[in-house]
Amino acid sequence: MSLNNIFQFLVPKDKKFFPLFEQATQNLVLLAQTLHEAVNAPKPEREAYFKKIEELEAVIEQVTHNTNLELSRNFITPFDREDIHALISAIDNVAGYLYGASNRMKLYQVEKISKSIRKMTEITLEGTQLIQIAVSDLKDMKKLHNIADVCKKLYKLEAKSDSVFDKAVADIFENETDVKNIIKYKEVLSALETAADKCKGVANVLESIAVKHS
Repeated sequence: MSLNNIFQFLVPKDKKFFPLFEQATQNLVLLAQTLHEAVNAPKPEREAYFKKIEELEAVIEQVTHNTNLELSRNFITPFDREDIHALISAIDNVAGYLYGASNRMKLYQVEKISKSIRKMTEITLEGTQLIQIAVSDLKDMKKLHNIADVCKKLYKLEAKSDSVFDKAVADIFENETDVKNIIKYKEVLSALETAADKCKGVANVLESIAVKHS
């Protein structure tokens, strides 16, 4: 048994940080799902979805704040303090860019939602669901191999997102003649592509934690 595993055995079961991680990931999945529903809804119905997304992003920001407060109050943590901070910050980053995509659609009054935007919200939704699974597996350090498998899927999703983004941007410049629309679509797509990249950022943190405790 490694020193890390011995330490984990001796440390009391965490009752503070994992509930916060679970709250963050549950709301992250709900945010991504709401965004995916928004882009598949008629334009008059989108406003309600956008408002819900804003509320969910605020909840995740508060969870991030609460996690950092707990770090300042607690000497004993389930794993390295810097990794806890990195993980909750990475989750918050995903939420921030998904909200950014939603906000751009609202502010720029994007009327027609392209297939590529729908595809990218589908990719980010799958990414957040994988993040939720991996974070849940952190509670049981015997499931570290599961985390590695999820991280591989997240890396593949990010590569898929890059491909969809590149093709979508090329299509915009080839087929769209209105400069305003070019800017609108590119801004929304860029935010979604960055959100997928931030999902990969969560995978990087999770993989680092798994390696330290393997």
